[in-house]
Formats: sequence, C-alpha cells, structure tokens
Amino acid sequence: MDKPIRSLEEHFSNVTDPRGPNIEHQIFDIMAIAILGTICGADGWVEIEQFGYQKHNWLSKYLELRNGIPSHDTFGRVFSRIDPEEFQDSFSEWVQAIHQVTQGQVIGIDGKQMRGSHDKGKGKKAIYMVSAWAEKNHLVLGQRKVSEKSNEITAIPELLRLIEIKGCIVTIDAIGTQTKIANQIIANEGDYLLCVKQNQGKLYRDLEMLFSYDQRQGFQDAPYDHAKDVTKGHGRIDVRECWTTSDPEYLACIGNVKKWIGLKSISMIVRRRIIDGKETIKTRFYISSLEANAKRILNATRQHWGIENSLHWVLDIAFNEDRSRVRKDHAPANLAVLRHMAVNLLKQETSAKGGIKAKRLQTGWNENYLIKVLSGA
Repeated sequence: MDKPIRSLEEHFSNVTDPRGPNIEHQIFDIMAIAILGTICGADGWVEIEQFGYQKHNWLSKYLELRNGIPSHDTFGRVFSRIDPEEFQDSFSEWVQAIHQVTQGQVIGIDGKQMRGSHDKGKGKKAIYMVSAWAEKNHLVLGQRKVSEKSNEITAIPELLRLIEIKGCIVTIDAIGTQTKIANQIIANEGDYLLCVKQNQGKLYRDLEMLFSYDQRQGFQDAPYDHAKDVTKGHGRIDVRECWTTSDPEYLACIGNVKKWIGLKSISMIVRRRIIDGKETIKTRFYISSLEANAKRILNATRQHWGIENSLHWVLDIAFNEDRSRVRKDHAPANLAVLRHMAVNLLKQETSAKGGIKAKRLQTGWNENYLIKVLSGA
C-alpha cells in the first residue's frame, strides 16, 4: 500500500495548495482521502468525510493526519480552489508514469456535459469535460474542462498536448475536424481519423458528391477498399459497411486538400440498423492520415464509441456523475478527475467479478482488495 500512495504523492505534489500558511490538514492527505474515498464508493464531500472517519486507523498507517480527518467543508473548499489544469496535468503525468499505452490503438476524444454542475441561481452553466480514452488499455489518458466562453475546439489542442499519442490513431467527432488539430496530431507522430458532417460545408459536399456518384454506380470499377460488419443481438441487427480510397485523383477533388497535412484517405461508412423489422440508415464521412484499409477504418470508428460505453456510461451509472450537485468554482472539474482516477484503477483490476459499481463496493468493504486495486496500477 505504501508504494502506490508514494506514487500518488510523487505525481500530485506539484499541485499548488490554494490555502494560506495556517492550515490544519496537509494538501496531500486531503487529496489522498478524496481519491481513496471515490474509489470506495463515495460520490461527494460528505461521503468522502465519512469514508475518512470509518477508515481513520487504517489511513493513519500511510498518511500524516496530524489533525485527524478533514471535514466535508474542508474537502469542498480545497477542491473548489485547486487549479483544475494543475490537477489535470498531474493526472496525465501519473497515467503516463504507470501505464504503457499500446501502439496502434485507438484513442477516442469526446466531450461530456456534467449536467448536475449547473447553478441557475448564479447563472452558471453545466461544465463540459473533454477526455481522451485509450480503448484497448481501457484508460482515461487525460481531460480538459471546456471554458464557458469557448468550446471543444479550444480544449482539444490543450488535451492533445498532455497525452502521448505516438503510433496511435486519434478519433474525434466532427467538432474536432479542424486543420490545426489534424496538424497537431501529425506533429505528435499520431494518425487522425476525423468525422465530417454537414457543418463542415464544402468539405462535406465534396465527399458527398464523390461517394454518391460511385454509390449510384454500385461502386463498379471504382478504386475503393470495402469491408462489412454484421452484428446481431437482442432483436437488433446492425450492418456497417465502409468504402475507402487513397486514390490521388479522388483526394485532389477535396477542397483545400493541401491544408490537411498527412491526408491519405477518405471514407464513407453506412450503418443500417434493423429493429422489429424497421430499418434506419445513417451515412458518415471521414478523412484520415491512414492509408485506405476499410477493415481497419471500420474497426477504428467502432472503437471510438468505447469512450461512450466504457467511460461516459460508467461515470453516470457507477459514479452518479450526472446527479452530482457539486457546483462551487473548480470543484466539479476536480471531482471529475477523481472519478477518472477511480475508473482507471478499477478497470485495470480484472480478478473480481462484477462491474465497476460492484468493485467500488468491494474496495470499501475489503481493505486487502483496495490495496490490490491500488497496486495494480
């Protein structure tokens, strides 16, 4: 247990204590109790305080606790004032120090609104966090809070500067389909796979024109690689097909193609979903620095949604994130980092049966299992 606690202390020691000189509780003690409490099922400051009281004797083996367990007001006050970017930077350093991200895997970047963080009385909107998710490793690599006066376009480059993407495929929904973001990914030795929607204007129209013409001809004699994937279950059939090309003549038809550094392929994915005999069809277009390989691109687009299923859904179901009423200043963003830490640690521990919520309960009940979760990082 001492080793993982010291690892946390090493990587979070750069977080500035926002309080004055006359303090009762060490900043790392506050952070460590909050991290451990969140792993063990606490979803807010009162529950974290209660976790501390119940585990006081055990915690005192590893923490200073010179004035006992901080109150919930202390937890709330400190986390509302900790610089969220410092906290997020420390999180990313911690992840990179203890985990080796698998080369060639998909890193999905997507945003999530924390619905309960809004405060109508003070005119405060719900905060939005953009996260990077390594699908094969099942890890949150980093996160950035979106400024109220901005959007994901400004947060994504900041997030990309935090994480290691060399040799990986970065997938982003249409809001991240920006030349500067693509250039940044290439500069960091990653590959991009970016969705193109109608709000991309001419780029979308160019892709739609190219693919619709060949689609009407049944793709005969067209220079496409093709792959098809069919899944069935729970009364639903999903059919996903990808057509992709790296043909220079096709790429030359894309407006401002030279602005897209590293662009090597364009793709169309058609998804047909059949439920109770009713069929819906959705078509999406993509640009990528990957060579045309329909199977690889189809798999990467599917893995992108791992961030929804394996992270965002877990945060809502197992951590009650959308129901959290923590709202003051930086507290919601910093609490989001605590949850991401818990997700990473609990995902890496695979010996116990059950989902993340069950594992949280087990760590709270069994100190030996909690040590195993912490040591497995």
